[in-house]
Amino acid sequence: MKVMVKGGNLEEKEIEGYKAYLAEKFPNEVVDTLELTVDGDFVDMKYTFETAPFERIRRITGYLVGTVDRFNDGKRAEERDRVKHNVSCSCCG
Repeated sequence: MKVMVKGGNLEEKEIEGYKAYLAEKFPNEVVDTLELTVDGDFVDMKYTFETAPFERIRRITGYLVGTVDRFNDGKRAEERDRVKHNVSCSCCG
């Protein structure tokens, strides 16, 4: 996690407290950056999360799959032979 402190100084113990707060508030997220802006007795927190990996899921021959790696020969042939339709717009072209 990249931590930036602006507008003043914070003790390491206080910074660790803000990190612990975010970890408790967002247990399923990984904080990428944390920006702490000191304004007198107040501290403004801005943070971003790491992007989660995205896997494309498609409906192929009645199954929701990411890849066809685990298909048997019959399902692979069914996927290979299926008719793929194009969508066209008469107003755009």
